[in-house]
Amino acid sequence: MTHPDAPTRDRVTQALRAQRIETPSWAYANSGTRFKVFPQEGVPRDPYEKIADAAMVHRLTGVAPTVALHIPWDRVDDYADLARYAADQGVALGAINANVFQDNDYRLGSVTNPDPGVRRKAIDHLLECVDIMDRTGSRDLKLWFSDGTNYPGQDDIRARQDRLAAALREAYDRLGADQRMLLEYKLFEPAFYTTDVPDWGTAYAHCVELGPKAQVVIDTGHHAPGTNIEFIVAFLLRAGKLGGFDFNSRFYADDDLMVGAADPFQLFRIMREIVGGDALRPQAGIAFMLDQCHNIEPKIPAIIRSVLNVQEATAKALLVDADALAAAQRAGDVLGANAVLMDAYHTDVRPLLAELRAEAGLDPDPIAAYARSGYFARIRSERAGGQQAGWGA
Repeated sequence: MTHPDAPTRDRVTQALRAQRIETPSWAYANSGTRFKVFPQEGVPRDPYEKIADAAMVHRLTGVAPTVALHIPWDRVDDYADLARYAADQGVALGAINANVFQDNDYRLGSVTNPDPGVRRKAIDHLLECVDIMDRTGSRDLKLWFSDGTNYPGQDDIRARQDRLAAALREAYDRLGADQRMLLEYKLFEPAFYTTDVPDWGTAYAHCVELGPKAQVVIDTGHHAPGTNIEFIVAFLLRAGKLGGFDFNSRFYADDDLMVGAADPFQLFRIMREIVGGDALRPQAGIAFMLDQCHNIEPKIPAIIRSVLNVQEATAKALLVDADALAAAQRAGDVLGANAVLMDAYHTDVRPLLAELRAEAGLDPDPIAAYARSGYFARIRSERAGGQQAGWGA
């Protein structure tokens, strides 16, 4: 594709200006694998410092105005104060992520545990997260369950679904009028025989049963190799049940690498379905969130790069000639239709995005701007000592 004409450029830039990408608080903290967490200098020591880093990303990119919290990793005494601090930094608090997978009581599951006392504990945590949403002004309660079994016969599969449904119902009924539940799924790990929410169909079925405030969130790393994620996107959009994304990349399993790192063409195909379904607009309600673990790379530059990767995939998706594509599809022109997509995908959109940032008063190169800012040198000095935040592996 050549340089877009003026009407196309206006349409594309208008959509890109409205794009919003939420960054996760935990991505700014130390993380690792079950083998090792490699600590880094300058890592936040509390939720306030995580928000400060997220605000830096937003100042440089202009499209990351919210930061998701994870409870209890981001538990504070005064959530209203945390929200005020975020506003002072130029960002807002986003989705509240529940954590029912890091307590010893959850060895056999949380909301699906055969022990009713453990289930009660887990459900109470979900309700606590809704209480926090009330204080932070957050719209989305994001749920992922590690619950499952490792061996045939370990537990009753159908009974676990009943327990799951009951827990989701109680949390759902606690939601406010403008709040939503986003149910995430994952094929396997840490459960290896059955996972209680293993795929989009299971999540979708529970959300349909719950009602209109329950929607499915797609973690792009939570699928079997070769899964056509864009089909899932298209199906859920058609059903009105796509609530959001956790963007990351996978090579083998749930790698949680930077979005677009493993298969940028897949990210483009996903965003093409979003654009084609008119779901890019903030009014469509799709939460575009990152969910990544930056184990060896510097945190803030990696998050900036991830935001840029989503922007680039989105820009290419917006450049698809929809009329030409529809005409080729109607004519049964298989190669022609594919060529329309490939033409847009092979377009270098980086100059367009650089121009867009400059027009917004931002540095055209956010990565270079961060390197020149002196921010890392400052936080490395200020955050020396204390207990660095991390996910506790």
